[in-house]
Order: sequence, then structure tokens, then C-alpha cells
Amino acid sequence: MSTKYKFFISCEEAKHICDKTQYGEASFWEKVKLNVRLSWCRITRGYSSNNNKLTKLVKKSNIDTIEQDRKEEMQRKLQEEMSKY
Repeated sequence: MSTKYKFFISCEEAKHICDKTQYGEASFWEKVKLNVRLSWCRITRGYSSNNNKLTKLVKKSNIDTIEQDRKEEMQRKLQEEMSKY
């Protein structure tokens, strides 16, 4: 595979990398590939823009979630119930 084609990714792969980037899980090379795709693909730019807006809204929302120990207790009870069957 030539070097040229290593930087060109499909729209689906770009979306996947965009999602990983949103959660801080994308590698350096994935980000490079995504930026190459973003430079010419209007659809990927739109997807990325929407992801960025979503991330900002979620961070800004100040949603209260259930405490970790309560989550663990619920998970344990669920496992117990599932093991009965």
C-alpha cells in the first residue's frame, strides 16, 4: 500500500475516529488521518462539528448521575438475578 493511501480513509472510518477523538481515545495517526479527511469532506466536517457541539452541551449540562457505589450495588444485584436463570 502506498503512503498516499494510508492517509485516505472512508467516511465510516472517519466517523469512528471522530467519535474516539470526542472521548480522547484516538491515537496521533488517527487524528492525522481524520484531519486529512476533514480538509476535503463536507459530510465528515458536519459530523465532526455536531460531535463537538454535543460534547460541549454535555459538559455544560451539569447532569447529576448516580454514585459509583450505588451503580456497583445495582450491577451486583443484576448479576445475582441473571445467574439464577
